[in-house]
Amino acid sequence: MSDTGATALDASWGGGTSPFNVSWQKLMMWIFIITDALLFAGLLVAYGFVRVASPSWPDQNVAFDMNYITMMTFTLIASSWSMACAVSASSAGNKKHVTIFLWMTIIGGLFFLGMQVYEWSHFIHEGARLTSNPWGVQQFSTCFFVITGFHGMHVTTGVIILLVVAIRSALGKSTATGVENAGLYWHFVDLVWVFVFALFYLV
Repeated sequence: MSDTGATALDASWGGGTSPFNVSWQKLMMWIFIITDALLFAGLLVAYGFVRVASPSWPDQNVAFDMNYITMMTFTLIASSWSMACAVSASSAGNKKHVTIFLWMTIIGGLFFLGMQVYEWSHFIHEGARLTSNPWGVQQFSTCFFVITGFHGMHVTTGVIILLVVAIRSALGKSTATGVENAGLYWHFVDLVWVFVFALFYLV
């Protein structure tokens, strides 16, 4: 390595600039996403272990309306598209479109949460509780409430973040970095749901 390259590298790691050429906000968001992804992975792995260890497991088609769950999934994925549009508009400096797409994403997130509340109420009405359910496997409802509830908390947090960013955008105070960081979090939440949908509802 040349002296010039070594000097530049030392300057980057010596403080004052980012060695990864990203803002500290984005770097912190990525660190959060990685740690949170490991947490979700732990929950899903634990679910898989419990399911494999159980002599039987309820049929998801009996416990859930899979058409309804699919519609929930489509709603969240569609909100990820509008979030991507908001990030693109922010990069292009189109503040009006940023605000519009942010509100579209917020509405999609609220629809998803409303649908999840209905799903929970229906599941509870059928007799499911945290430690018992009518399908005979106690861990089934426990896994459902813990995994979907934890994800629902993340969606709720994401909607609150998007509300703040949308209001700041409408006031002309948002930055492209702020919108992009909100987008990273929202895409992460959507991606996690894809894994939950595939591993808990479909497999």
